[in-house]
Amino acid sequence: MSYRKEREFLLEVADYSKENGIDFKDCSLRNLKTLWRETLEKGMHGICFSMYEDGQNPGDTITEEQVERRIEILKPYVGWIRSFSCTEGNEFVPRMAKKHGIKTLVGAWLGDDKEKNEEEIEGLIQLAKEGCVDIAAVGNEVLYRNELTEEELLEYIYRVKYAIPDVEVGYVDAYYEFSHRPAITNACDVILSNCYPYWEACTQEYALAHMQSMYYAAKEAGEGKKVIITETGWPSEGGSLGGAISNAENAMKYFINSQVWSAKENIEMFYFSSFDESWKVGAEGDVGAYWGLWDKNENPKF
Repeated sequence: MSYRKEREFLLEVADYSKENGIDFKDCSLRNLKTLWRETLEKGMHGICFSMYEDGQNPGDTITEEQVERRIEILKPYVGWIRSFSCTEGNEFVPRMAKKHGIKTLVGAWLGDDKEKNEEEIEGLIQLAKEGCVDIAAVGNEVLYRNELTEEELLEYIYRVKYAIPDVEVGYVDAYYEFSHRPAITNACDVILSNCYPYWEACTQEYALAHMQSMYYAAKEAGEGKKVIITETGWPSEGGSLGGAISNAENAMKYFINSQVWSAKENIEMFYFSSFDESWKVGAEGDVGAYWGLWDKNENPKF
């Protein structure tokens, strides 16, 4: 089985509107699970790659075999895979994706450790020169975290653009950063926007419309540049945030709605995330471990 580019959502079980998505009011939990699985089987543009098995943490070196096993699980469902780093085994992600015919959005993870940043930037450039990078992301939410200044980030962006002129280069951050930081937006070939209604405490009822407004805000800031939604998702367990309730039902509804809308409107979207990762607690709280479409044992969640 391999990923199918042509997706058609018949949606016989419920009504659909562009802003509100599917009307789930008469959809039983059993039917919701069926619709979730059918949506997954139809495939998606892209997914964010989860590296770590249970008991592993960032900083652990991940083997090529582990990466390939997970790539093979995802292969039937995605056209693109997004990776977040170019070191500690993350460099295997784009290589294995390319081996299996999957396109790649490859990220260099930047922070306040300049020595580590050098390793990431050099790794990204090397992977691109190997032909393993379709889109290069120089940093992920590093301005949001206040770990680099705009001037420092711009240096890295232009350095990568100079080194790999035939690859589109962008920067990943929350959608509103591109309105606030025109110099960064101007430097990007493509706008890589994270759009999370959950983190803005939005109720499930209005989540799709809110995510659409995030996308269009980034699109307006981009002034004609392509905008890719590089992350969006909903946790299936954990503590809730205001009106954003973390449970299986809402996670299924958000996945279905986001996939149907992005397919119908031809929006390029990377869903977050592939597998649940137990280490992702801390700053995110207990919801951090439950963003996957597959559980920590690599089984489809629903």
